[in-house]
Parts: sequence; C-alpha cells; structure tokens
Amino acid sequence: MPALAMGVAAGVVCFLACTKLKSIFGYDDSLDAFGVHGVGGTLGAILTGVFATVQVCDTTLVSDGKPVGLIDGRAALMIGQVVAVVVTWVLAAVATFAILKILDATMGLRVKRDEELQGLDLSQHGEEGYIFI
Repeated sequence: MPALAMGVAAGVVCFLACTKLKSIFGYDDSLDAFGVHGVGGTLGAILTGVFATVQVCDTTLVSDGKPVGLIDGRAALMIGQVVAVVVTWVLAAVATFAILKILDATMGLRVKRDEELQGLDLSQHGEEGYIFI
C-alpha cells in the first residue's frame, strides 16, 4: 500500500511541478526534466525514509526487528534521506553552474534574437522542418 501512496503522490507532485511551478518561476524546461526527475526524485527519496519498514529492508542492515523508517517510529533514516537530497541538490547546482559557464565561454548559451525569430531549423541547419504552404 505505501508504494501506491508514493506513486500517487509522485504523480500529483510532478504534474504540479511541470505546470504550476514552471509557470510561477518562468524557467525554460521544455522536457520537464526538473519537474519530473528533480522534484519526483526528491519526493521519492524522502518518502523512502518515511515508508521504510523491517519487512522490505535487508536483514543485515536491520537487527532484532528494530524500526527502520518514520512510520515505524524511527527518524534516523528519514534524516539521512533528507541530508542525501540536500547534498545531491548542491552537487547538481554546482556541476550545472560549472558546465553552463564553460559552455557560455566557448559557444554561448543562446542563439541571437534574429536567429530565434527566423526559426532554428533555418538559421542553424539551413533547412525548414515544416513547410505549411
């Protein structure tokens, strides 16, 4: 049953991230990678710490039937999951910033306004993708 709850929560949260959150902050994410993988992965990692139980854990990690997750009454795994999420966010932010700086210095991050208005198929590839005439 917890897996169903996690799936429903992930579906709702990812949908809201891809629609509402993106429109509120106005960021450009045409493939919704952040809304699905960033937000959904974060939720999944945190909910793993909530729903972990003795029945689904490796017996070498759990001794004497002690509680594992937050639902069983132990917050240690949940805290570990939150710390792991924060470390992952920081790593992703720093790596993305470094990659963007390198790309901006070598080839630039955006095309010129005129090229974008003309259409990237024509300005970048010399051909039209769709001809509706």
